[in-house]
Amino acid sequence: MPDQDDPFSTPEQMQAAAEAFRADYAALGDEIAKAVVGHREIVDGVMTCLFTGGHALLEGVPGIGKTLLIRTLAEALSLSFSRVQFTPDLMPADITGTTIVHEAEVDGRTQRQFRFQQGPIFAQIVLADEINRATPKTQSALLESMQERSVTAAGTTHMLPSPFFVMATQNPIEQEGTYPLPEAQLDRFFFKLTVGYSGREDLAEILERTTTGARTTINPVLDAERIERYQQLVRRVAIAPHVRDYAVRLVLATHPKDSRYGGGEFATPLVNEYVRIGASPRAAQALELASKCRALLDGRAAASVDDVREVALPALRHRIMLNFEGEAEGVTTDTLVENIAGTLPVEVG
Repeated sequence: MPDQDDPFSTPEQMQAAAEAFRADYAALGDEIAKAVVGHREIVDGVMTCLFTGGHALLEGVPGIGKTLLIRTLAEALSLSFSRVQFTPDLMPADITGTTIVHEAEVDGRTQRQFRFQQGPIFAQIVLADEINRATPKTQSALLESMQERSVTAAGTTHMLPSPFFVMATQNPIEQEGTYPLPEAQLDRFFFKLTVGYSGREDLAEILERTTTGARTTINPVLDAERIERYQQLVRRVAIAPHVRDYAVRLVLATHPKDSRYGGGEFATPLVNEYVRIGASPRAAQALELASKCRALLDGRAAASVDDVREVALPALRHRIMLNFEGEAEGVTTDTLVENIAGTLPVEVG
């Protein structure tokens, strides 16, 4: 007997919902492709964040389409959207909002009242453009919003709309006028996606679309209700104990043996040599949810070890902190994650 309160209580309902999800996912990808040429892996990463309820951080040099991708995604969704251009003089209240004095007529007398004026964070999709152009103080204004989906001002908590996503772009930290994001904020991003240059054919297509006067119309294909429904569906995908254990060991393998915080049981020699702090439990959550999303898109009923391996890089690269030796020798966290994923056994006795 189907549960009226559970839309996925029977295998038939799960299958129908999965088919609808794949169709809507493809339709959303097609709309984005109208404006964004190539970068399919990056598009898939952003859409994975969308359907798992996570936030996305896109890093790359200026002019390669990071902002365009997020704006196009917003146009293809029937959600409220706001853009914050991060600059060195931006203040936390410019993002979250502030309490203002409001004058109102009451019984013929003017009375002053305090009223909270919402900032641009009160939207369902927030584009934090060039987030590392602002100071760490302003960057940290997003911490509560990204984790709790709320803003606290003057002792009052204001809930953000649902669903809520922060899609941020940043320039490589080696560029002038940028500030590294605080570790606590980096950890709140579900994925960090590295956007590279376009190839020869893609660059020619970009010129064809942008220098000939052609116009592109992006049509909304999903609303808030269906997005939240698909987020629930992703969480209902099965994961076997040995697959979950692999994801757990993958995270634990980022913890160096000599760390003051413990760990090191599964660390590779490279991790022990170059890592100061490993990934947090949020990394394990990202690995499992993203692998479930991949399984659902592939038409499978359960996530696999290969799914976990495929999402390891965007889920872990920003959650590993290098020590002095690692930074001095130019070691990248991508190299470390690839080393861990390539050497960690699927099962242990």
